[in-house]
Amino acid sequence: MESNKLYLNTLKPAAGSKPSPKRLGRGIGSGLGKTSGRGHKGQHARAGGFHKLGFEGGQSPIQRRLPKFGFTPHSRSVIQVLGIDILNKLDVSVIDLKALKTARLVKASIKEVKFIATGKIEKAVRIIGIKLTKGARAQIEAAGGSIEG
Repeated sequence: MESNKLYLNTLKPAAGSKPSPKRLGRGIGSGLGKTSGRGHKGQHARAGGFHKLGFEGGQSPIQRRLPKFGFTPHSRSVIQVLGIDILNKLDVSVIDLKALKTARLVKASIKEVKFIATGKIEKAVRIIGIKLTKGARAQIEAAGGSIEG
């Protein structure tokens, strides 16, 4: 067997990568005798002296005393439902999401709009890229309007 080749039975960790463990209870001169580095009395000096992370001895922990903040889910309020009678108030004949935002009928954060058959529509409009219920679709087509997308 050559000395410069590595074999499974000759593998060793790199020098200094594995420090030797603390030798507890080996006399006063070692610095870890008597109480073995645990101090005098108290929960941590005893076997099984463990408490969960954030435990403050029965006092209400800081993560419960401070208010919650941050992160608002994006799924909330991205779609808005509008009645079809709102289209009578608009002066434009082509209705899309941008036109509704310009008229301030929906907030800027809204990503989708759905019209429902509430009220009556009295003029022909062209709807682009907006969801509709069956009743709303029927009313728009009956008023002479068209639907795209």
